[in-house]
Amino acid sequence: MTDLRLRTEVVAGEAALEQWRHVHNTIVPPAAMSLDEVRERAGRYRLENAYVGDVLVGCSTVRPPEGDQAAATVIARVLPAHRGRGHGAALYDHALAHARVLGARVVETCVLAVNEDGLRFARARGFAEVERYVLDGETAEWVDLRLLPRDDQGRGTTIPLQSCGNHMWAASRSS
Repeated sequence: MTDLRLRTEVVAGEAALEQWRHVHNTIVPPAAMSLDEVRERAGRYRLENAYVGDVLVGCSTVRPPEGDQAAATVIARVLPAHRGRGHGAALYDHALAHARVLGARVVETCVLAVNEDGLRFARARGFAEVERYVLDGETAEWVDLRLLPRDDQGRGTTIPLQSCGNHMWAASRSS
């Protein structure tokens, strides 16, 4: 069990926004964001910071469901020094629960391809890769994954490998 403490009011102040930005930019440097960009995201998405005691260990983003499939994006990020202690699982579970409350029927995530820890984490939670891509003018490869539905015995089912259909947010997938 982890002593992870999540704050849901983190977007209320500049210090919390800067902390979220620090974690995001550490985990996904090719998509580093300015504080103004984080403020803008906080108006559209649910951004949370995760702490153990007073120590910042990670952050999350929940993009609300959209489209015919009511697809939400859930991204949990944990700083490398704090991985392997259950913090990511607790942060992810919390963010996933929020996406479900918002009405998500499909859950997706996006991981920088070189982030082997992040890909392993997503796959261990039932996500399957649906697309790899490099944004125009960029060099970093991204991986979109979709949470597989579970059957009555808790086994994952299969999905066809196809685009997640989120090309409208391609320029900002990492957040």
